[in-house]
Amino acid sequence: MAEAKIRLRIVTPSMELYNDDADMVIMRGTNGDIGVLKGHQPLTTTLGYGLLKIKNGDKELVSTLFGGFVDVQPDVITILTDSAEWIDDIDVKRAEDAKKRAEERLNSKDANIDLLRAELALKRANLRLNSKK
Repeated sequence: MAEAKIRLRIVTPSMELYNDDADMVIMRGTNGDIGVLKGHQPLTTTLGYGLLKIKNGDKELVSTLFGGFVDVQPDVITILTDSAEWIDDIDVKRAEDAKKRAEERLNSKDANIDLLRAELALKRANLRLNSKK
């Protein structure tokens, strides 16, 4: 009997983070978590900030995912995202520094601060830090 694997591709503007088979993929959609197995009904949707889990046998890979889009077909999942990184590659000190800078910007009285950019930076830093817990 053939293995029930689905091909997963994770693509960012700067690299292809992953291109291999998986038993199951769990990701954060904008309306909640989505779990996908081989044979899933076709689906295209937006992704939120969250963790992406790739299950392969008894192994599990975990990545952060900072929004994007996913296209699910019965045999392949394609994720397009602005940014994604393996949690093992996260630099905690750098994430803590980014969080501090974002909080300082958000608490600033400077009218020239780009609040949306600061909020997104804080959200990214928090996801990185929370993924390491």
